[in-house]
Amino acid sequence: MEKTTSPFSTLGLSDALSAATEALGYTRPTPIQQQAIPAVLFGKDLLGIARTGSGKTASYALPILQRLEEERWVLQNRHVPVLVLVPTRELAVQVESMFKELSTGLSDRPKVMAVFGGVSINPQMIGMQGVQVLIATPGRVLDLIGSKAVHLAEVKMLVLDEADKMLDLGFKEEMDRILALLPRKRQNLLFSATLSNAVNEITQVVLHKPEVVQVTDEPQEVQLIHQRAFRVAPERKGPFLRYLIRSMDMQQVLVFTSTSQAADHVADKLSKHGLEAEAVHGKKSNHARQSALSRFKAGKLRVLVATDLLSRGIDIAFLPYVINYDLPRSPKDYVHRIGRTGRAERSGEAFTIVTPDDQPHFKVIQKKMKQWLTLEGTEDVDLHGV
Repeated sequence: MEKTTSPFSTLGLSDALSAATEALGYTRPTPIQQQAIPAVLFGKDLLGIARTGSGKTASYALPILQRLEEERWVLQNRHVPVLVLVPTRELAVQVESMFKELSTGLSDRPKVMAVFGGVSINPQMIGMQGVQVLIATPGRVLDLIGSKAVHLAEVKMLVLDEADKMLDLGFKEEMDRILALLPRKRQNLLFSATLSNAVNEITQVVLHKPEVVQVTDEPQEVQLIHQRAFRVAPERKGPFLRYLIRSMDMQQVLVFTSTSQAADHVADKLSKHGLEAEAVHGKKSNHARQSALSRFKAGKLRVLVATDLLSRGIDIAFLPYVINYDLPRSPKDYVHRIGRTGRAERSGEAFTIVTPDDQPHFKVIQKKMKQWLTLEGTEDVDLHGV
């Protein structure tokens, strides 16, 4: 029987890596994977502009794994050949998981490790021995460098993932310090959801004659998201949220709030009314965040309440519902939030609660998105006893 060619092998990937994509259920490359993978394999610098959920992690993880297998760089102890910088712990864990899953079929699997703050540095320092792919938040990699647990003088490939988010979170100074420690000759890959002035400045410094891949078209997945918006009086927001979850029998729903305090408050209220919920945000310990995320992904936690800090770090296949309890600051964050659902060609539903004071800002969000929703009234909804 004639062997069928994997859509990924046509991009230049090895049989082992193409098989890994099939095992993970990837039927065909996404637009950014189709354009980025050959460029990275060719050794070019790359600027990738694409939203979260576009498949960008695999677009750099796959060619990096192949380059590691082909090049077999022999470096001094604790000198890493590949450094991936990310803005949050959640994204670090997610990227680490992707590298490990994609490398399962390789004859010589590289050692991959994610490091981030909020946990003890000692196990990370010990674990740095023999690491080939280091995925790190900027502050923690500088801590490890200061402790001489890792060295960047021989980095062959640098990835800045979610560069816009790293700059938004104030990591520019740390990023500059890290860049100063890297060798001049290296391959650089920079990914961002947007090309802001700040990202453009970093691009000018980091990238050399880059291949530019810009996936700006609204992906098919967003078209699969059914959006609804409800006009709700401020004092009815909590009861209406509970009504929404119960009336639609939502068993796995991600709720977004504007602040950590609001996330805690909403999760507490839901739990007190018999809807099991937990909050995840930057002020929670790493263990608490990972535990809540794991339970939610496994379907053992009904409601996860999160802030925008985590909107890009939560990757859950087939998440059916997202609710905007509070509006995000920008249309960009709104897209990232609702983009947690309606993925992998499955339909999803996104609901937004809008108070009268929110309406002007919600109009701005809709105008930027070029999508207009009918604001549904809720005055007649009986919320007593909800």
